[in-house]
Amino acid sequence: MSGVLSAADERGLKGLSLDGRLRRAFFDLPASVIWELAATLPEHARRGGLTYWRDGQEEVINILLRPTGILAEQMNYFHTVSLTLLEALKRVPDMYLDNPAVQEIVPLEPEEEAWLRELWTPAHRNGHCVYGRLDAMVDFTSPTWKDTLAFVEPNLVGVGGIVLVPGVEQVMFDVIVPALRRVAPDLHLEGTEDSRESFLRELLDHLELIGRPGGAIALCDYKYSGDGPAEFAALAQYYTQRGLPVFYADPTELTLRDHQGEPEVFYEGHRIDLVYRDYELRDFIHIAEEGGDPEVAKLLFRRNQMVSSMAGDFDHKSTFELLTDSRFSNFFTPGERQLLRRHVLWTRVLTPRRTTDPTGEEIDLPEFTRLNRDQLVIKPNRSYGGDRVMIGPSVSEAEWLDAIDHALSEPGEWVVQRMARMTAYEFPVAQPDRSISVQPFYMVVGFAPTKYGTSILGRASQKQVVNVAQRGGMCAVLVGRHTERLRG
Repeated sequence: MSGVLSAADERGLKGLSLDGRLRRAFFDLPASVIWELAATLPEHARRGGLTYWRDGQEEVINILLRPTGILAEQMNYFHTVSLTLLEALKRVPDMYLDNPAVQEIVPLEPEEEAWLRELWTPAHRNGHCVYGRLDAMVDFTSPTWKDTLAFVEPNLVGVGGIVLVPGVEQVMFDVIVPALRRVAPDLHLEGTEDSRESFLRELLDHLELIGRPGGAIALCDYKYSGDGPAEFAALAQYYTQRGLPVFYADPTELTLRDHQGEPEVFYEGHRIDLVYRDYELRDFIHIAEEGGDPEVAKLLFRRNQMVSSMAGDFDHKSTFELLTDSRFSNFFTPGERQLLRRHVLWTRVLTPRRTTDPTGEEIDLPEFTRLNRDQLVIKPNRSYGGDRVMIGPSVSEAEWLDAIDHALSEPGEWVVQRMARMTAYEFPVAQPDRSISVQPFYMVVGFAPTKYGTSILGRASQKQVVNVAQRGGMCAVLVGRHTERLRG
């Protein structure tokens, strides 16, 4: 085999062999053992806090029985690329303020732009913090896995998974990995970067940067909504058990007080030095309608005490147009342009205009979109959770043309994007009759990069739109190696 394969092919086949080894090891287990694992997994997930609140009801998040395995060199590459992409996205506020063409690509509401111009300062330009998750498609098992990596959208405010990723990995190590090791002692598996730790280190670093080392942190989201994963409560408990001043609050519960002659933010009598938010700028602007004080958010943004910074509100899917249109290439270094060109999907705001196609040829965008349904996707620019995503090949011609007309009637609200190659992975599924079937699942991975490492959120579904909010499942992505040699 080594005589006819390139080095890249051999490295890819090692990844293929690792995941194949995991599959073989799993099915070396007796069916009764697999069934027992399937019955045990949900209770471990519940105890680990892997739940999702929907309409006030708690549901245990579905975890696929078999982990997926990647190699350390793959993990290192994903870290490099995702961190490069995140750093590029952090520049968008400055790009926006200085460039009318950028303002057309990532439109803000008038009140959002007014806040940005009032509150974004030179100090932000020199250092601000964004903790984000970058969603992508990738075939871990392909011999040319690097070429399959394609980022589909950024999520830069209140990203999900900080608790879920290490929680799913822990369930795997508690329940599944011991069983695998009994039949495959040559497998060596470990987790990705613990997102709870890397997230905390980013916040502590930012406290140092803004001159408030060791200060108190508030994790703020829609505390009383009764929907979504209850991650912030679990995070606050995790940190406070270690003696750290971390609080869980609704943004409406933050108040301003005079402290030694200066205004400061307080929560239940505690001065707050940094806020991590799962709350959009648009919501802060109108927070008075919910009983909150918008001046609190203004102070936090102005003083660089908010994470993610205002750059987080530029997680429009259309930011990928800035990264895939040569008009904006001067904002990035040659090395960044090379990585972005290779791994960011061609994306355009769907409006009546001329632009360039994925090959760089000039096109009429609406006409190009009409003629290439088989390779395109239409998405809302600023929505999330898999909302209203239309995959060209999965809809009729009439539905596609209607979607284009609708998008053209709402300038700036929709994007068209080159469709990513979707990889189907095979996973075992326990059936009610106690049999075990093997079924294909599509998987989307979310990379949460920091300078300390990258954690990976794996989500899988038998639908092409993959999202936990739409009742998908989670898949553990573990870093591994094994001693079995490839044989020709």
